[in-house]
Amino acid sequence: MKPWIPDNLPVALDAGRLISPLGQATDALGRYDGLLRGMVNAELMLSPLTNQEAVLSSRIEGTQATLGDVLESDAGEEFDEAKNADVEEVLNYRQALRMAQEMLADRPITLQLIRQMHQMLMNGVRGQDKEPGNFRVAQNWIGPKGCLMEKANFVPPNPMLVAEHLERLEAYIAGEHIDPLIQAAVVHAQFEIIHPFIDGNGRIGRLLIPLFLYSKGRIHRPTFYLSGYLENHRDEYYQRLRAITERGEWNEWVAFFLGAVTAQARTNEKAATDIHAFYDEMKVAIPAATKSQYAAQITDTLFKQPIFRISSIEAGAHIPTASAHKAVQQLVDAGIVRQVRRGSGRRPALYVLPRLMNLAEGRNMF
Repeated sequence: MKPWIPDNLPVALDAGRLISPLGQATDALGRYDGLLRGMVNAELMLSPLTNQEAVLSSRIEGTQATLGDVLESDAGEEFDEAKNADVEEVLNYRQALRMAQEMLADRPITLQLIRQMHQMLMNGVRGQDKEPGNFRVAQNWIGPKGCLMEKANFVPPNPMLVAEHLERLEAYIAGEHIDPLIQAAVVHAQFEIIHPFIDGNGRIGRLLIPLFLYSKGRIHRPTFYLSGYLENHRDEYYQRLRAITERGEWNEWVAFFLGAVTAQARTNEKAATDIHAFYDEMKVAIPAATKSQYAAQITDTLFKQPIFRISSIEAGAHIPTASAHKAVQQLVDAGIVRQVRRGSGRRPALYVLPRLMNLAEGRNMF
């Protein structure tokens, strides 16, 4: 199999075929973004969804870490070597997303930003020996683990052509060629086709989706994530990408992408609505249960860290140790918080805000 030569951008698309899916995606995404605009503390509300995005995008690439593992790590838990490696990959993804969001406040998406994201993504984890932050200068390919290039499912462009096609992609990102949702679909697919890094291309490509939509003003913060849908439709996701290079099916890919946006926006809208309603409920229930002057700070800390140690409440809410211990026990007694592991020796007890975890996962975990 020979290295693929990517199509030049912008690609030719049949606008008539895309009118209906584009309209549905625009409406669904607009409703979701409108909901977030109306929230007083949207970043806090979306913290569970941001963590879940990092978990799911990494899971597509084979990591086994769960949302619970990541939040336990945030609380100070340590795991065996294999699980620690998976968790670190998720944490790097989350950090790269936050870094890029801050940088996009006063600069566009550039190849330099993409390289910085990749360097952060690969820092200290598996793949750190594969040129973090540097575009590849060697041929890579996609296929069964350990296969030779001749047996690959797809061979990205020759490394001598990578810089040329990335510069064209950078120009396309900066341009106003078509509706931003369609443009986002093309950007993601073209990035994956170029496959500019030795490792980590899938995660960087998925990170680009919310960042691109944010940079174009389609969403007012880069907190719209597609990895949940793509993970649930992983086979079709990869099939649609391969069909671009095998049969030139750009229209089919864009239609799939727009369908993913519609479905995920509706899912996210419901999750954000439910989380916001639960937050409003807790703003009343936690003060009632604790009678604490620190109740508001405790509530916000629980939403940032729904799996926690008492020291997490002490530090996050900036309250005395005795007050933190008392408040957590009162929340346990009220059935708001649950102890998931008893303390033993120097290992402190671990607690969870179960309803928030269930809302973030979209299923009953606790």
